[in-house]
Parts: sequence; structure tokens; C-alpha cells
Amino acid sequence: MTSFISHTTVDCADAYPLSRWWQAVLDYVDDPDDPNEPGHEECMIFSRDGKHRLLFVEVPDAKQVKNRIHFDLRPVEGSRDAELSRLIELGATTVADRRNPDGTGWVVLADPEGNEFCILRSNAEVAAGPA
Repeated sequence: MTSFISHTTVDCADAYPLSRWWQAVLDYVDDPDDPNEPGHEECMIFSRDGKHRLLFVEVPDAKQVKNRIHFDLRPVEGSRDAELSRLIELGATTVADRRNPDGTGWVVLADPEGNEFCILRSNAEVAAGPA
């Protein structure tokens, strides 16, 4: 007997705007039978293939320390640096730049509520090797 991950839950101060932000980052969608709306204390979004779900749940506690679990994102198309620019335009903030002179590495970012995540090189960039 084993278990599977039903969904990933993100504690937050305001579920609706944070779910909308992550929808833009990941190109996820609402459940058409249960759409998210302003004021909802729980907002679930789905990958377009339905294989992954993120649930944003409002909690009274403020984020205080580094996440113990975080997302590592890869651009679906384009480069890490182009995706980094897009995420910054969406409102992400840079926490740490771990890019190396040879083009390898990653950048640690934070979403609008301070949850850390990383942006890695695309699969095409990895296959091409160091710059």
C-alpha cells in the first residue's frame, strides 16, 4: 500500500490574489465547477492536464522563516533568464542569485507573500551544456 500527493497546499494571508498570481506563473486554471473568487479562504488551481493541484489556504500566521519545501521551476520554452524577467514583471522578488559564470545555476525568488521558489535553466539549456 502506498499514498500519492493529492495536492500541494500553500498557507497564505490572502488566497485569491496569490492563487491568481501562481495561475499566471504556471498557466494553471480554476475548476470550472468551483471557480475561485475574491474573499474565498481556500482557492485551488489545476495544471491544464489535471495532474497537479495547488491549494491556497488562508492562515492567521505570517511567514517568518525560509520554506522547508519549495518549487523548482523550469521554463517550458525560452531561457531561464527570459523566464526570470517575466516572473519579476509579474511581481516576484529576487532572494538570491545562484547563477554561475558558465551559465549554470539558478535564481531564488519569492512570490508576493514571500514564499521562496527557484527558477532553473530550461531543459534545452541543460541539454546544450554550460554556456
